[in-house]
Order: sequence, then C-alpha cells, then structure tokens
Amino acid sequence: MRYSLIYGGLAGAIIIAVTLVVFFSGVTGLGHGSMLFGYLVMLVALSMIFVGVKRYRDVECGGVIRFGRAFGLGLGMALVAALIYILGWEIYLSATGWDFMADYQAQMLADMEANGASAQEIADTRETMAIWGERYRSLLWRVPITFSEIFPVGLIVALVSAALLRNPRILPPQRPGATA
Repeated sequence: MRYSLIYGGLAGAIIIAVTLVVFFSGVTGLGHGSMLFGYLVMLVALSMIFVGVKRYRDVECGGVIRFGRAFGLGLGMALVAALIYILGWEIYLSATGWDFMADYQAQMLADMEANGASAQEIADTRETMAIWGERYRSLLWRVPITFSEIFPVGLIVALVSAALLRNPRILPPQRPGATA
C-alpha cells in the first residue's frame, strides 16, 4: 500500500504539474497535438509504476516477484495516479471557472471548418457536442470520463512492468559495494 501511495502519488503529481505548466503558459491549444502530448506526459509520468514495482521487488522481495503481485502493485499505483489526476483536474476547473467543453467544442468545429467539412457535418457535430457539453457539467459524468483518459495508460504500464520485472535477471538489484 505504501508503495502504491508513494509512486502512484508521484506519477499523478508529475502529470498535474506538467498539465498546469502547459495550461498556464498557453503553449498548446486543444487540438490533436496537445492530446498526443498529454498522453506522452502520462506515459512518462506513469513510468513511476515501473520504478515502484522494481523498488518493491528489490527491497521487499529480495529481487524476486511474481507476476500477480507485481501487477496488483502496479494497478494500485495506477489507481492512485488516476485519483490524483482527477482531483487535480477538478480543482483546476473549479479554481479557473474554465468551461473546458465550450473551448474544446469551439476548437473542434474550427478544425472541421479548416479541413473543409460540409455544413451538415459541422451542424451534426455541433449538435452532438452540445449534448456532450451538457453532460460534462455533471461531476458524475465528468469523473469517469477523466478516469478513462489516464487509467488505461496506467493499466498498460502496470502490465508491462509486471511482465518484465517478474524476471529477476531484468535490472537485478545491485549488491552493496558493487561497482557498475
């Protein structure tokens, strides 16, 4: 549990910190490039799952860990990171009064117009986005959506970490006094 809180907490904090820096600096908009950047940040930050599972394997388990135990630990870290991400997002939205969906809708429609979408396609998208925008105002709708952004990435990192680290020959623990 302690490892899940520490390494999951670090991963979540890294994601929130980078997200806030990007939003407050105005470096990126809401287009596809920013989505790619966001998932890259998540992947890099969630690499703390690998670090945490390896540390647990080396310190608590004497350098050997079974897949199930490693995967469970990684899932715990992913859950903590996701909860921190959700909490950070909710605090940010509340503190700034930012209507994320309105900005997202405007960007999506502008992109469609720039790419030559028909008036009917734009009207259909505007109607669909209006429904999504209304739903997004509800905390009970927004939290699962936010969770679904990050948790699958954490799940994949936990799975890969468990698969790799169950082999004690992968990044074996260093003996005290050993030189590299």
